[in-house]
Amino acid sequence: MTDTSLFAALRPRLFATAYRMLGTRADAEDVVQDAWLRWHGSDQAEVRSPEAWLVTITTRLAIDRLRARLAEREHYVGWWLPEPIVELDEHTPESSAELASEVSMALLWVLERLAPEERAAFLLRQVFEHDYADIAAMLDKSEAACRQMVSRAQQRVQQQQPRFAVPRTARAARQALLGRFMAAAEAGDRAAMKALLSDDVQLVADGGGKVNSYLRVLHGAGRVAGAFWSLEHKHPRQVSYRLARVNGEPGLLRYVDGALESAQSFLIDGDRIVAVFIVRNPDKLAGVPAVVDAGCHKPAAPAV
Repeated sequence: MTDTSLFAALRPRLFATAYRMLGTRADAEDVVQDAWLRWHGSDQAEVRSPEAWLVTITTRLAIDRLRARLAEREHYVGWWLPEPIVELDEHTPESSAELASEVSMALLWVLERLAPEERAAFLLRQVFEHDYADIAAMLDKSEAACRQMVSRAQQRVQQQQPRFAVPRTARAARQALLGRFMAAAEAGDRAAMKALLSDDVQLVADGGGKVNSYLRVLHGAGRVAGAFWSLEHKHPRQVSYRLARVNGEPGLLRYVDGALESAQSFLIDGDRIVAVFIVRNPDKLAGVPAVVDAGCHKPAAPAV
């Protein structure tokens, strides 16, 4: 294989690593491009494992970029959620590339609480299944230090999101449940929405200071159902939804008066929704269809 074709074959893996570290497409693409320049300028004959070399470079570049972004995120208005990866067609090439190592919005939300090297160690071990010797080489740390970082990260992930490790409901069942929730939300049926939410459900929204959004996490079925109901109440019969795949999970795109308002990811346990993540910051929705189309659903007109 040429250096170009080899890099192209590994590119989805490198993008997955960078995106999960940084949470935005632009930053991830920049890191991958920088990795390509370094690969192209390297003495490839001396590289024993191109994949290990490229993953190491990508990880280190992502750590550096994440450190540079921390100051910006400290001044971010409200909660910071990653830029959603939205797929309307589950059989696109991008979808196929993501399936092997998908990470939900719920986990990325928790990982924001980790230091850059902790985040890298956790992802390399728990998501990409590298052994500790590889992780130590990539991060230029001892194996003992890497084990300690992963252990600390696991503890923090479990503390922040205890439901993360629960067995996932079958995909078809999750989609069916989300379809019922969508219908209830479009109809403004608060009781029906509440029945599909766990008692301790939480809602996290990201407006980035660009649009109005909740500055605190909402807790409880009543408050979360009320948040969906209030939008429909404010814009009667102008709120539409479309089912989509958001960061590898069943999700929804919400449109108000035909224009994209948010991308939404849901964490489902059994027959209840336990977490909702809503990205409203328009800067993070640039890659999402911005206008409602025939794929969206609206409730039928009331009988007269």
